[in-house]
Amino acid sequence: MVIAALSKGFTRIFGSRNERILKSYHRRVEQINAWEATVSKLTDAELQAKTPEFQQRLAQGEKLSVVMLEALAVAREVMDRAVGIRNIFNPVHQFDPRNFPRNLPGDVQTLYAQTAAQAAALEPKLILGGGEVPIPGWMQVEIPVAIYEAVRTLHPQSRPPFRARPFDVQLIGGMVLGEGKIAEMKTGEGKTIVSPLACYLACLENLKCNVVTVNDYLVQRDRDWVFPFYHHLGLSVGAIHPMHMQPQQGKFQAYACNVVYGTNSEFGFDYLRDNMAMSVEEQYQKRRDFCIIDEVDSILIDEARTPLIISGPAHEDTPRYELADQLARHLMQKQRQWDAGNEKVEQTKKRIKGLEGDIRNTNDKSTIPALREESRKLLENLPQLEAERDQFTNFYEVEREKKQSHLTHEGVAEAQKVANIGSFYVGNNMDLPHLLENALRAHVIYQRDKDYVVKDGEVIIVDEFTGRLMIGRQWSDGLHQAVEAKEKVKVKQETQTMATVTIQNYFKLFKRLAGMTGTAMTEGTEFAEIYKSLK
Repeated sequence: MVIAALSKGFTRIFGSRNERILKSYHRRVEQINAWEATVSKLTDAELQAKTPEFQQRLAQGEKLSVVMLEALAVAREVMDRAVGIRNIFNPVHQFDPRNFPRNLPGDVQTLYAQTAAQAAALEPKLILGGGEVPIPGWMQVEIPVAIYEAVRTLHPQSRPPFRARPFDVQLIGGMVLGEGKIAEMKTGEGKTIVSPLACYLACLENLKCNVVTVNDYLVQRDRDWVFPFYHHLGLSVGAIHPMHMQPQQGKFQAYACNVVYGTNSEFGFDYLRDNMAMSVEEQYQKRRDFCIIDEVDSILIDEARTPLIISGPAHEDTPRYELADQLARHLMQKQRQWDAGNEKVEQTKKRIKGLEGDIRNTNDKSTIPALREESRKLLENLPQLEAERDQFTNFYEVEREKKQSHLTHEGVAEAQKVANIGSFYVGNNMDLPHLLENALRAHVIYQRDKDYVVKDGEVIIVDEFTGRLMIGRQWSDGLHQAVEAKEKVKVKQETQTMATVTIQNYFKLFKRLAGMTGTAMTEGTEFAEIYKSLK
């Protein structure tokens, strides 16, 4: 108790560890802000030239902690210009220089008209980033510094679409991520802006950057939104998508960029494809240097053990899925009475356990006798219910928590009699017990519109974590084919595992790992134990 009191006293005087760390970051932010007046006077070309300058200084031995202050000031300026102010030339936003929210000064209006004319005269330029992306003239044109200053004066608040100046807390987030740590940031606090700041620092160290978002829509949206930032710093940024959404050449182009956006599963599958490649030239991921993960707790904790699997053909001949499906339907029909009796037994057992809990936890002691009497009667009646159930035959057993089904001896005998092809454990029939158990799992455990959907004549798995359709994925070991036979759609060729890796093991391959989440502190211990570099 004395130690605890002393600890609280020190915390009151010196602050908690997190507060002390934040104070050090705030001191750095003050130094970054001191650079703002100097950096804001640089032209677009001069700002872009800062990137190779910083890289050279680091290569010559200058410390990142020193270069970082000016580098983040440059990054903040470029973000405000490229993602924000430059939109005054984007036709989509219909900017009016005479009404924003007041008139731009006369000389600036003249500059605006001249710059707009130059932008309109420029031909779209193709940039590679997961495909050939045309860059319009308004994104290429050099904008006079006077226009930037005028827009800032009339529109001082950092609010889209005409301003995108990172706030001080976002600079702190960028520094935290750049150091390979986890930043606690809630939705709406500008995580889309923070990760590019950290990526810029990593690119100055000549690191390859991967940014992981939660779905393919956000992959493309985030990449497109911050593309001008990277482009005007002389860096490239791409996006990867599943194979059915992106040609192979487009994926190679994306991985050739300084920064790549993608989902955790697609990065993982590309890693597996690289391990199956016949040559280095066929591999996508040449380096795994630095990775930033959005919703890091969901991906690195909740889905950590989720295996990513690439499958290939498992049989040269076609297994008898339809026969197994017919036998499963027959056994289910035969077992209906046993199932009805077993349901009564299970409900009684569940009620008895519930009563035991009520007896332990009730605050009204007067109800205990009645609860005990009900429990006694149910226990007395349980053998009778089991006897009524057991007068029928149990052809198969189900373990719902494990999503498994197993044939009993009676089930095998009944199936062999109905199939009329001899013993299931001789010669070419030895695959039937496995096929039949899969067929039973498909009927008894896997539910349509919950575990899977049927769309355009195909069975599509539903992701149990996100509820999204997993197009192109299949259950392994013949289960997918059993569900297809159940739903009377075309049965695809069965596959076997060719390569596999868990989410956790894949991300452990990166030299530096960082993440963002709204619940970092609550998951802190697990992050520290599993991923040593994350703090």
